Amino acid sequence: MDTAELKAILEALLFAAPGPVRLEQLALAAEVTPGQLAPLIAELGEEYRRTGRGFLLVELAEGYQLRTRPEHAEIVRRLHSSRPVRMSRAALETLAIIAYRQPVTRAEIDYLRGVDSGGVVKSLLDKRLVRIVGKKDIPGRPLLYGTSREFLEFFGLRALSDLPTLKEFTELTKESESLLFDFEAGLEDGTP
Repeated sequence: MDTAELKAILEALLFAAPGPVRLEQLALAAEVTPGQLAPLIAELGEEYRRTGRGFLLVELAEGYQLRTRPEHAEIVRRLHSSRPVRMSRAALETLAIIAYRQPVTRAEIDYLRGVDSGGVVKSLLDKRLVRIVGKKDIPGRPLLYGTSREFLEFFGLRALSDLPTLKEFTELTKESESLLFDFEAGLEDGTP
């Protein structure tokens, strides 16, 4: 199979995929080795960036996905006319605790937040941003929670290691502090 045909197959697989696809899955479907596909994925990604098409090839959630360019997000949103996903401050706080402390029990989340988090955890489970990863080996065997692949996809992360460190949070610049305050004000008044 020549390179042009393999690139076309790769594009078709990425276009048809409902979410991020791992390199191994792409190679299995195309009946080639992952080593043969890796340079082609890099070429396609660069080609899409260079040509200014309406989409990009993005690596996230330990896979690859075709995604709309950020500058076209508002126009695409108008087509789908759906409301953007909104999360309460409690949901974001709980999600951050789970992301940074996983695996974590609900009792540990409640302790860190200082309030009952049962409803918030259920909401995050329903949105598939959080998943049950097991049970803790202590009396009562409470459930352990961790983030899901959908969490990585939702926040545009390749892996959990892409999350900012706590030190990076403390080193916010004036501009990022302003953006953070604007974001928090939007959460409070219901605007995105």
